[in-house]
Amino acid sequence: MTPEEYQQLLCTEVQQAIGQNRHRDPAAVALDRHIPHARLVATQVKYLRRAESKLPSYAAAQCILPPLAFEQSSSEECAAHKTISGGSVLDLTCGLGVDSLALSRRFERVVSLERNELLAQITRENFRRLGITHVEVVAASAEEYLAATREHFDWIYADPDRRSAEGRKLVRLEDCSPSIPDLLPHIRRVADRLCIKNSPLFDVDEAFRRFPRSHVEVISLGGECKEVVIYDDGRTAPLLTATALGKGSYSHSPLDEGRPSTEEFSPYDYRWLVIPDVALQKARLALSYFADKAAMWSENGFAFARKEPGEVLGRVLEIDHIEPYDPKQLKRRCKGLKGEILKRDFPFAAEEVFRRTGLRPGGDVRLAFTKTDGRLWTIHLK
Repeated sequence: MTPEEYQQLLCTEVQQAIGQNRHRDPAAVALDRHIPHARLVATQVKYLRRAESKLPSYAAAQCILPPLAFEQSSSEECAAHKTISGGSVLDLTCGLGVDSLALSRRFERVVSLERNELLAQITRENFRRLGITHVEVVAASAEEYLAATREHFDWIYADPDRRSAEGRKLVRLEDCSPSIPDLLPHIRRVADRLCIKNSPLFDVDEAFRRFPRSHVEVISLGGECKEVVIYDDGRTAPLLTATALGKGSYSHSPLDEGRPSTEEFSPYDYRWLVIPDVALQKARLALSYFADKAAMWSENGFAFARKEPGEVLGRVLEIDHIEPYDPKQLKRRCKGLKGEILKRDFPFAAEEVFRRTGLRPGGDVRLAFTKTDGRLWTIHLK
């Protein structure tokens, strides 16, 4: 978004056009000659519609949504889950302000840094529309502000930019912007506690290597891993948590690894298949979580139960029967059928399983594939 486009979006007639056309197809809006700045209006209509699920507060207040900032922002649900609170917090990476909005509900004062002057202006305007009055958006880089400030904050929060100039995804803390490792001396001077949101690809072992006395939380939403959060709060012992938003959390010491089930795999006895939530698997907590709930032999595998588990962090499916994996036999049985394929700890990709069994993607049958006890198995699901 350019400064000129931002000024156009502030015009009353453009805002009215956006509000009047939010129910329409953005492509049709862009071609409507009766709408002022139709393409600009259409872009806002498109992103406001997407914001209804990702950023509902922004959608309700008809905030201004620059496409790139929207794509890079946290969802409100993930942002609201951050457990830090206190008197004051410094957000090093404001962006569209979604995390700062969530922090404003937990802190008396929020200072939020945005190095892009235009985006800082947009975020201030959005906070005005949202009725947020105690977030100060400062147009400055984290490096500049931390070097100059003499203030002290209860927490510092950071969600570093994880895209290179060429658009390549970055994971290492040193490669992201700002570089938290480079800024740590300044951060320690300004605040005693630090919260860092990382890529879902960030390794939990790396988190504890860098911040040994911290709480690390893997967060998923809708079966997709969203982020790995480090709470560097100076605790006496490290803690690892897997959280599936809307379903629950499980915490365990990272020093105590889960152990595989000692029982022998019994294909004729199991009646329930459990697919552990991705947060459990990313945190490598599935074995410890299911230790008293179901049989499980690998952090990346399925869990099996004789009785239906209660509410668990995972998807529970009823088993019809389990048999050794035999692609030729499956091909004869599944001829002409469409199926859903689930797999864990299986040596073949889903595309290869479809090819070998003759199945096509669809919903006629549902099959799961795994390797347990040194053998390949096919699990027929009801």
